[in-house]
Amino acid sequence: MERWFPIETKRLLLREFTATDEADIHEYASDPLVPQYDCWGPNTREQTHERLSKGLIKQQDWPRDDVTLAVELLEAGKLIGSVRLWVVDDANGTAELGYSFNRSYWNRGFATEAARALLDPAFRIMKMHRVCATCDTRNVGSWRVMEKLGMRREAHFVRDKLQRGEWRDTFLYAVLQDEWRLT
Repeated sequence: MERWFPIETKRLLLREFTATDEADIHEYASDPLVPQYDCWGPNTREQTHERLSKGLIKQQDWPRDDVTLAVELLEAGKLIGSVRLWVVDDANGTAELGYSFNRSYWNRGFATEAARALLDPAFRIMKMHRVCATCDTRNVGSWRVMEKLGMRREAHFVRDKLQRGEWRDTFLYAVLQDEWRLT
């Protein structure tokens, strides 16, 4: 399979990361509100540098079943977040989708636009049967993105993850390949 990225949308460029992205990544990765419902962060400068360095090495491999792309705002040439698509069950054609964005760019449709751009190659090129995504039930912005993508809420897991010293609830959303073709 040939690389199916970079991907350009109306407002965004989804591309591989470069070493020059570090400052923009750290801008959102160090913000305590960005990862508040996730298992990482907020990052120190050293953590951001280490994660980016490891990511740059991993992205040299192709093909790979785990792709994380930088999301760059076309008009400004600024990295505003990242999106990730990874195969979780190859035998059953299931991939998972994730995203993280700079808080300054929340509530403007960028996460939905970037995630939608990943669903097309997931189904058309990677031939996935199903793409799912999860989030903390308190993360309204995240589950609204999933709903805007046409994903359906399939589960509400109660106190299923111990995170930051407390049990959290998780929503699971998914969309099937034949449903995606209808959107």
